[in-house]
Amino acid sequence: AIIMFIVGYFVYGHELWDMVMVAVTLAVAAVPETLSLIVTLILSNGAKKMAAKNALVRQMQAVETLGSTSVICSDKTGTLTMNKMTVKRIWAYGGQPAAEGDEFTKEQSALLTDLCLACAATIGRDDDGNEKIMGDPTETAIVRLAEAKGIDYAALPSKYKKVAEIPFSSSRKMMTNVYEVEGGYLVLTKGAFDRLPFDRSDRNFMYDLTDMHDSFAKDALRVIALASKKIKTLPADISEVESGLTFRGFVGIIDPPRPEAALAIAKAKAAGIKTVMITGDHAATAAAIARELGIIVAGEGVITGQELGKLSDEELAESVEYYSVYARVSPEDKIRIVKAWQSRGEVVAMTGDGVNDAPALKAADVGVAMGINGTEVSKSAAKMILTDDKFSTIIEAVGEGRNIFSNIRKLVYFLLVCNISEIVVMLFAQFINWELPLTPIMLLIINVLGDGIPGLALAKEESDKRIMKRK
Repeated sequence: AIIMFIVGYFVYGHELWDMVMVAVTLAVAAVPETLSLIVTLILSNGAKKMAAKNALVRQMQAVETLGSTSVICSDKTGTLTMNKMTVKRIWAYGGQPAAEGDEFTKEQSALLTDLCLACAATIGRDDDGNEKIMGDPTETAIVRLAEAKGIDYAALPSKYKKVAEIPFSSSRKMMTNVYEVEGGYLVLTKGAFDRLPFDRSDRNFMYDLTDMHDSFAKDALRVIALASKKIKTLPADISEVESGLTFRGFVGIIDPPRPEAALAIAKAKAAGIKTVMITGDHAATAAAIARELGIIVAGEGVITGQELGKLSDEELAESVEYYSVYARVSPEDKIRIVKAWQSRGEVVAMTGDGVNDAPALKAADVGVAMGINGTEVSKSAAKMILTDDKFSTIIEAVGEGRNIFSNIRKLVYFLLVCNISEIVVMLFAQFINWELPLTPIMLLIINVLGDGIPGLALAKEESDKRIMKRK
C-alpha cells in the first residue's frame, strides 16, 4: 500500500486523496477478512466431531493443539487398563501361593479376612435393588473374592469394632485400620510392599518376600501387601501404630489392559507420537503391562519415582526421552515429567483423574481429564474430557486435530493465493498508470464471494486417510 501511494503520488503526480483511496483499496485486498470466521467454524466443527467420539473439548484452541501432540503421558489404571480388578493369586507368608479358584488354607482365609478388615469398601444397593460393593476397585476385588470364599463382609463390622483409621494417600501408598480385640487392639496396614513398615533387617527373609513379590508383578499383577500387630494400648498419636509390624502376605490383582489400547498405541507410534505410561504401581507390574501394550519392547525405559527424585530438572530433561514407563510416581513427579518433555520442544498431552493431577493437567499443552472416574477439580483444570475414559479416544481426537490443522493450513494457502492475485492486479495497474481496475467495494465482494464461500467448504474438508501415518 505504501509503495502504491509513493508511485502514484510522487512518480505519476496523482491527487493525494485518490492515492489514499488506492492504498486503502490494496489494504482491503491484502487482508483475508473471512479468515477468523472460517477458522472458528473449523475449530467448532472439529469440537463437534470430537464430542461424537467421546471427547469433550473445553477450550476451542485445544482442538488444533491436539493435532500437534508429539508425546502422550497417560495414566495406567482405567485409561490403558479396564479398571475392573480381579484377585488372581494370594500368598500367606510361610505357605504356597494359591489361585482364586483353589481351596484356601486356614492361613490364606485368615489373611483374606484381615485384608477385608483393612478395606474401606461398603455394601450398598444399585438402582435395581441388587447388592453392590462400593469403593476403590482394588478393595472391591478383595471383598468379592472374600464373599466367594464364604466370608460375610457385611457382618464384619458387628464382630470387629473399628476404633481408628489412617486413610490411604497417593504419597504414602498405604492405609491402616485399628480394631478393638480381646486383650488390646489389632493394627492392620495394607498397601505397597515397599512402603509397609515391618522389620527388613533379615536378608534371607527379604529375599524370599522380594522373590515372591516379583513373581506376582512379572505376571502383570498389582501386588497388595498386608502387615499387622497387636498392641495393648493406643498411643496419643495414632500414626505411631504404623511401626514394628509383622508381614502377613500378598494378594495379586489383575487389571486387564483395554483390548483397543494396544492398537491405539501402535497407531500413535506410526504417527510419530510417543506414549508414556505414568502409574503408582510397582515398576515390575508397570513394565509387564507396558510390554503387553507395546509401550516398551523389553524392560528398558522404566524409572521409579524414587530414582526420579535423585535427578535434577536439567538431568531429567536430558534423559527423559529414554523413559517410557514411570512407576511409583507422586502427583508432583508428573509436573516434572511434563515440563521435561516440553523443554525438549515437544507438545505434551497429559491424562489425569485425581485432585492431585490438576497442576500437571494445567501444565500440559493439552490436559485430558477422565469423565467417568475423574474429579471435578481435574475436569476444571483440563482442556479436554474423555466421556469414556479410554486411551483410544485420545488417539481418535489427535487424528481429528490433525485434520483440523490440515484444513486451517489449506485455508491459509487458499486465502493467500486469492489475495496475492488481487494485489498483483492492483500493483500492475498502478505501475503502468492505468485507472483503478477494482474499487474497495468490488474487492470486498470478491473477498466475501470468491474467498468466503469456498473457504467455508474447506472447513468441512476431510483430510487424507494416511494423515495418522505421517510424523
